[in-house]
Amino acid sequence: MGNFIGGPGLPSSCAAPVAHIQHCFSPQTWIEGAALQQLGNVAALPGVTSVAAFPDLHPGKYGPTGIAVLSQRLHPQLIGNDIGCGMSLFELDLPLRKLRIDKAVECLRRIEAEDIDPHAALAASDLPTDLYPDALGTIGGGNHFCELQAVDQTDVAGEGLFDRQKLYLLVHSGSRGLGAFVFGQMLDLQSAVTAGLDPESAEGRNWRRQHDLCVTWASLNRRLIAERAASALRSEVRLVADVPHNLVRDRADGFVHHKGSAAVRAGDVAPIAGSRASLSYVVRALDATGPSLGGISHGAGRKYDRATMHGRAGRNRSERDALLRNAWGGQLICDDRNLVIEEAASAYKDAGQVVQDLADAGLVVTLAAMKPLVTYKKAMEGPPDRTRRKPSRERVARRANHGRD
Repeated sequence: MGNFIGGPGLPSSCAAPVAHIQHCFSPQTWIEGAALQQLGNVAALPGVTSVAAFPDLHPGKYGPTGIAVLSQRLHPQLIGNDIGCGMSLFELDLPLRKLRIDKAVECLRRIEAEDIDPHAALAASDLPTDLYPDALGTIGGGNHFCELQAVDQTDVAGEGLFDRQKLYLLVHSGSRGLGAFVFGQMLDLQSAVTAGLDPESAEGRNWRRQHDLCVTWASLNRRLIAERAASALRSEVRLVADVPHNLVRDRADGFVHHKGSAAVRAGDVAPIAGSRASLSYVVRALDATGPSLGGISHGAGRKYDRATMHGRAGRNRSERDALLRNAWGGQLICDDRNLVIEEAASAYKDAGQVVQDLADAGLVVTLAAMKPLVTYKKAMEGPPDRTRRKPSRERVARRANHGRD
């Protein structure tokens, strides 16, 4: 599953942590040893004063996913390449009683062919109109998705916010090729990886400008995905919550790096994704999220890495076919056989246990549990993919300075 970082001059696995580590998970939650090792390495990074680890914690390439890190310095590698990635929840005006799942699958297969005006959308968000317009409204690969959901159950704390007769969309995506390009620039600076960036330096300021563009772009991307899905279903859509989980936020005592931890404040509504064959949850953040650096889990978290899943699921055609449906009659749209296997429900932890841990820690109260009905991940049909086209460094630099002094 990858070590913390592989370059020379980086903290070793036996480096003594110098920062306080807060474990926001119970002994009942399975946490891989490699993730705990990476957690110690993060705590030893220059400038880091506090780390919060959540029950979805699992190993990553440049450090564990499911953490919030307070530091006096900026550490771009903790955010990674999908800057601004997040979860957005939307309400549709299409009632559940009118849903025909087979018909919805047919409609949503064409989601990325639905017409949008990316240049107008960029301008309306005060972003340069040439900032990766071809990628807007696209989901990407890996664990990203657009999912049609219905309410399975509501909690007393839900206060009627969620209606069993309505349909909802949960969108998980980020900054696509834009974030990857910005991150690639940081990897060219070895000192940025080993020691982090001085936030007042030219490099630090430049990374923050580009980071902010990515966060805004990623939020817009999720909205356009939802609008495309709603258009395909002949419905209107309303935003319920937009919560990023890969970003840096300013704080009076430093900078909080969220890597796979939903960035919330007390009172915020936030989705916590399960798998495409298990319940997802919607929660409200409580006051205790202040001490947890304003973070909570954004999903169940991986239990098994992608390579391992090829020996655990989908070993024959009947097993692979079974992965395309769930217990609620829901269906998966994914024409990539490897992705179907790698994103099987068994690859993930129990989202219900993750939410219970967060509740027991006083971080959240549950509002609703949501069942997956149609999950879109990847369809072969549609327009050619032009989302990975790389602009010149000069063009990205100009974009980063757009609207800045």
